[in-house]
Amino acid sequence: MKNSLILVFVLLLTITITTSCVSNLFSVSAFVAPFIMALAAFKFLLVAFQFMELKKAHSFWKISLILTLGLLVVLIIGIK
Repeated sequence: MKNSLILVFVLLLTITITTSCVSNLFSVSAFVAPFIMALAAFKFLLVAFQFMELKKAHSFWKISLILTLGLLVVLIIGIK
């Protein structure tokens, strides 16, 4: 269990550094914003399932969280 926490933590750090590099290297375009939103959504799911113990929750809560996050990401990308 401890190894999986460390692995997820390193993955979160890697995604954060990747997001920072992408936002600094590329100018505003139609590709950068959805890519950064997808990375943020993935980080949110990693934190929710690993550190908030959502992986042990009922299937309803897992599905509702994923659908709500997906809807939120689509709405934010669609507005831009």
